[in-house]
Amino acid sequence: MPVHEPLVLMRRASSGLRPPRLEQFARGLRRHVTCGREFQCLITGDAEMQRLNREFRRKDYPTDVLSFPSGPRAHKRKGRAGTPIQLSLGDIAISVDRARAQAREFGHTVDDEICILMLHGVLHLMGMDHERDGGAMARAETEWRRKLRLPSALIERVVGA
Repeated sequence: MPVHEPLVLMRRASSGLRPPRLEQFARGLRRHVTCGREFQCLITGDAEMQRLNREFRRKDYPTDVLSFPSGPRAHKRKGRAGTPIQLSLGDIAISVDRARAQAREFGHTVDDEICILMLHGVLHLMGMDHERDGGAMARAETEWRRKLRLPSALIERVVGA
């Protein structure tokens, strides 16, 4: 059996998290949502998320999830026999600190919150943008949340607030 690179990287250990469940969820996203396209997810803390948010978005505060798409040319290229090779969609970073606070606020587990954030980030990697798409991302996230048996979706919480 081939050894696979982990999809979820834990920069910071956190009690209550179940890394095998998060890895299994990420593999399910890859199989069902991204149709086999790769991505990686970093689980880190507020300090690193604030640094990344400041560096890449010019916003100096920690945030719950950031997506870093690879760009349109990185999605496919031709292999030796002219067959397409799928490259990474990009990377996601999630704050375990934000996830913990949001899980408490919305009454579910930290693992569930990280899964919600991971789904949200993956949809961004696939080119969706809830700020500009007239609700398409919200509909997709709601549908995937139901299929994946996740609690309230991130966009639904923002819209409902």
